[in-house]
Amino acid sequence: MSAPPVMAAARGRATPLRRFARAFTASRTALVGLALLIVIVLLAIVAPWIAPQNPYDLTQLDIMDGRLPPGSAAATGITYWLGTDDQGRDMLSAILYGLRISLLVGLTSAAAAAAIGALLGLIAAYAGGRIESAIMRLVDLQLSFPAILIALMILAFLGKGIANVILALVIVEWAAYARTARASALVESRKEYIEAAVAMGASSARILFRHLLPNCLTPLLVIATVQIARAIALEATLSFLGLGVPVTEPSLGMLIANGYQYMLSGKFWISFYPGVALLLAVVAINLVGDHLRDVLNPRGNS
Repeated sequence: MSAPPVMAAARGRATPLRRFARAFTASRTALVGLALLIVIVLLAIVAPWIAPQNPYDLTQLDIMDGRLPPGSAAATGITYWLGTDDQGRDMLSAILYGLRISLLVGLTSAAAAAAIGALLGLIAAYAGGRIESAIMRLVDLQLSFPAILIALMILAFLGKGIANVILALVIVEWAAYARTARASALVESRKEYIEAAVAMGASSARILFRHLLPNCLTPLLVIATVQIARAIALEATLSFLGLGVPVTEPSLGMLIANGYQYMLSGKFWISFYPGVALLLAVVAINLVGDHLRDVLNPRGNS
């Protein structure tokens, strides 16, 4: 017995989430990037349970195991599959823990910058006049300077620290969100549903957060994905230059910096493997972000 026409039609109609998933999974490149990203995130989450040692617990380190090549075995029975650094830290463990710091900095800074930038962009579009002019001139001023230069100046003043790095990255990233949010909100504010909300006496806060923000999320989500990868790369650069996270909580950038001085003496693994991990993380996020942009904004590629 065949299903009723109404039920058959309901099954035939794909939900927006299902259509999005179908479009996203149509790209093998995006699937590879997503799978790689999932693996990286899971490794960072479970690092304390799968890492051969806690690389920042001094009681587990032996300076005599410093700069051992990959595959070396310690007297304690640990095999250093990726070698050790100058302090005797297992590089595999250090990379797993370093991923946690890099991802934390990238995700936190992108989320905070998105919240601040989106709010200011929506206010600029909705308020108009001098408020819009002041906010957008500040955006133009911030975007006129190289991000790395602004971050270096901030950290030179504030000093090292995860919180300071996140603050510096938020300051250099918020303007991109503000400009995008303003452009999207200007388009939405001219539509009839906004005019209807204003005519019904809806408050400014309700119009901003109930009507404008949900319809501006698509471009902001795409930018956020790309900005996470950018923040991770910027943090690595800052840590490599000695102004990022402290040595006691090193990220992938700090691990690369720790081994740079030994590259010419043949101890390549101290910097090489953290560099590979950083490259894979940034590439995976960018692959997902690029295809996410294509799926959410197909007209941009037409």
